[in-house]
Amino acid sequence: MSQKGRLPAMSTTGRGDWDAATYDRISDPQARWGSEVLGRLALAGDEVVLDAGCGTGRVTEQVLARLPRGRVIGLDVSPAMLIEAARRLAPYGPRVRLVCADLLQPLPLARPVDAVFSTATFHWITDHDTLFRNLAAVLRPGGQLVAQCGGAGNIARVLEALRRLGHDWTGPWLFATPEETAQRLKATGFVDIQTWLQPAPITLPPGEPFETYLATVILRLHLERLRPEERVGFVKTVAAALPECTIDYVRLNIVARRA
Repeated sequence: MSQKGRLPAMSTTGRGDWDAATYDRISDPQARWGSEVLGRLALAGDEVVLDAGCGTGRVTEQVLARLPRGRVIGLDVSPAMLIEAARRLAPYGPRVRLVCADLLQPLPLARPVDAVFSTATFHWITDHDTLFRNLAAVLRPGGQLVAQCGGAGNIARVLEALRRLGHDWTGPWLFATPEETAQRLKATGFVDIQTWLQPAPITLPPGEPFETYLATVILRLHLERLRPEERVGFVKTVAAALPECTIDYVRLNIVARRA
């Protein structure tokens, strides 16, 4: 929220798309998580890695640094995110390819990849059975899946604040448990499965930084359900309903291999 009381610009690329420039500016928590999760990916440096939900390419750039002789396919459903990613990753030339595709549809990859990496994406997809089946289809036998997303209990305080304000809409998310995720992975062709939850709360400065984060990341699709003149006041009301400027994130970690 700016000092003039305006929200970050709503998408012009279609309903549900992101304000990618603002997201790129405020996504330090997601980039930090990505760095931690990337450490779980065993790479020799010459692999082809699918970054499933690459966003603006901040973490994709870190993956490329681990692949001096390899390549990355950055896939995202958001045209706005891919525009930002193309700007950031242009210096890498043919070592990176960006693809606009839906993870709930068969993925348009001509050859299997050596690994699938993903952070802050899978909770936006409500059918994890289809998600994991599509990822398995493009992953070579023995290839790695290393991912992190929102898990059971994620942003519970924010959702409770919304309920107290009379808004029962719970968003377009699936915050799965480790147990049900492990079962889905096994059923779709994965082995050596490890899944666990990790509390990862973040605290932001009050006022504009906190409200902009809420509007851009957490309340983004809810705001599209409101009239434009209601959005600024709504974000401020939600921010005030929270006891502190903290988002109670809970991350679901996933490590597995394609059978």
